Amino acid sequence: MAETKKTEKSNGDYTAKSIQVLEGLEPVRKRPGMYIGGTSVDGLHHLIWEVVNNSIDEAMAGYCQNITVKLLPNNLIEMEDDGRGIPVEKHPQTKKSTLETVLTVLHAGGKFGGNGYKISGGLHGVGVSVVNALSVYLRAEVKRDGKIYAMEFERGKPKTKEPVVVGKAKETGTKIIFQADPQIFPEIAYSWERILGYLRQQSYLTQGISVKIYDTREAGKERAYGFLFDGGLVSYIKFLNRGKVIKNEMPFYARKEQEDTLVEVAVQYTDSYKEHVFSFANNIATPEGGMHEAGFRSALTRVINSYAKKTGLLKEKDDNFTAEDFQEGLTAVISVKLRNPQFEGQTKAKLGNSEIRGIVSSATAEALAEYLEAHPNNAKAIISKIALSSKARIAARAAKDAVIRKGALEGMTLPGKLADCSSRDASQSEIYIVEGDSAGGSAKQGRNRRFQAILPLRGKLVNVEKATLDKVVKSDTLKPIIIALGAGIGDSLDIAKLRYHKVIIMADADVDGSHIRTLLLTFFYRYFEPLIRNGHIYIAQPPLYRLQKGKDVNYAFTDQGRDKIIEEMKKKSEAKKSDKAEKVVEKNPEVVVPEIVIETDEDGEVKEEVSGITIQRYKGLGEMNPTQLWETTMDPTTRMMMRVEIEDAEAADKMFDILMGTEVEPRRRFIQTHAKSVKNLDV
Repeated sequence: MAETKKTEKSNGDYTAKSIQVLEGLEPVRKRPGMYIGGTSVDGLHHLIWEVVNNSIDEAMAGYCQNITVKLLPNNLIEMEDDGRGIPVEKHPQTKKSTLETVLTVLHAGGKFGGNGYKISGGLHGVGVSVVNALSVYLRAEVKRDGKIYAMEFERGKPKTKEPVVVGKAKETGTKIIFQADPQIFPEIAYSWERILGYLRQQSYLTQGISVKIYDTREAGKERAYGFLFDGGLVSYIKFLNRGKVIKNEMPFYARKEQEDTLVEVAVQYTDSYKEHVFSFANNIATPEGGMHEAGFRSALTRVINSYAKKTGLLKEKDDNFTAEDFQEGLTAVISVKLRNPQFEGQTKAKLGNSEIRGIVSSATAEALAEYLEAHPNNAKAIISKIALSSKARIAARAAKDAVIRKGALEGMTLPGKLADCSSRDASQSEIYIVEGDSAGGSAKQGRNRRFQAILPLRGKLVNVEKATLDKVVKSDTLKPIIIALGAGIGDSLDIAKLRYHKVIIMADADVDGSHIRTLLLTFFYRYFEPLIRNGHIYIAQPPLYRLQKGKDVNYAFTDQGRDKIIEEMKKKSEAKKSDKAEKVVEKNPEVVVPEIVIETDEDGEVKEEVSGITIQRYKGLGEMNPTQLWETTMDPTTRMMMRVEIEDAEAADKMFDILMGTEVEPRRRFIQTHAKSVKNLDV
């Protein structure tokens, strides 16, 4: 038998040395996305949330009353609380200071049993150690046992062996100062509005806690804000519904403690056509809901149907209201605090504890029955809204069926204005919803017919703020969009049937275009929300300027971009002039080379082409010829597009509610606030 010879390839260099063992916080720096979701701006802000959540845990445990957050120069973030302070004595397992252990060991914290915390949001106990790992610098100061202890770290590694005593203190608490590592985060830019929003939410959920935030990043532009909500969830509901027409002026509120579980629910109805339900487990948002939200919804449906039948507001012969009927205009906050939350998925987006469903359902049902009996006028207002939604649902379903049936008879359910693409692969197809026939014509000529479809908007857009769903699906402007997408609408939406995986809003960069974008975003948010959450909605970014000098053509999308391109063109021109002048001077030393000057009028447009640079300011998409529209806005290799996030759509919905809703006062306040900053007002 011939001897089998092993080849070098089968063994290679795969030895014990090939196996990399990451110790301490190395795994975090190696794969930060596993711990904070990514290294984008979202991940950057997540560092703040992790540290703040530790202070919130102290507050939920009853040991913290005040939290302070400071945005300092050089991207430093400082957070301080008056909780118990992180222990500093030697840890029995690690044989190191407990402070160092908490800051350098994953899964080390007071949240895994024992009596550290009964309830906490930091389920995995990796928060502050991850912040340490991803910071180029971190300093921890602890006030405890009458002393102030300090310890500094660099990219997760301690700079001293033990915490150092740096002073005396009568009170207790923890201060964390950190500077995010630019090696990890390509862009370090903290958003004041985003941080305010998160801290406001946490303050509502933690009744009675004082939270203050200071921004001292830029001299002369310092600002400060604070939150203290004794009303808790009731205050939160009123904040969420500010500017809306309220149905039940007195919000429903339920609170129940059962063993190690606390349930809080607040409900208020408005005249809106969309629901806003926010659920939390241990102050962590659960946007995908879970057992606590399911328990709430079942109790809401059961109790109100029972009360409506008992009081005659719903006739015995009539069918009960369906779960769908309760959604329109519903604003609800469900907050549960429990000892061992079981979240589904890495992002903790859904609560999976089965036992919490019954607890929330029981707490809601008991309190809601009492509320309806005690406040009959509020009860009647709520049920009237639900009854109206029920009638609209029935009418809308009939209208939708009619639209779909009619569309099917028009050939592949496609509207006549649609210039469809030849591809039938939805993942490779995109549709441009274009403002105006002129721009629509250019887009049709300039597009790539293989994968790009064009649907020009026609007629006046219906005000989705005041229109019911049956009117929306009958709209001459919005109906073609519904048919073209082919996925249904509202509760009948089937995202698997979506004909284009990129739905692109393309409107002019002016006031009218902004209005159309806002209306379409509101339309998609209210009736096609899954499309936004799955990343299918985009906004095209057409250029504002075309700059040309000879054969050199550039496009600018902002005024700053225009100025930068002009400077670059001037430098190129000066360089060429200089080269040419040097050659001329060699022949004739007395020649004087003139400076290049660009003269502009009040609007910033070129009045004289002294430099030879022609600047064209686009006032609308219709001004672009098909080639220009393709090069700037439609060519996948060069175009700029913004994918719409759910936060963008919510902001558009809120703005539309203010500007187009029935309440006059919020609109007046908005106009008074922004009147001085108006630009390009048509007169």
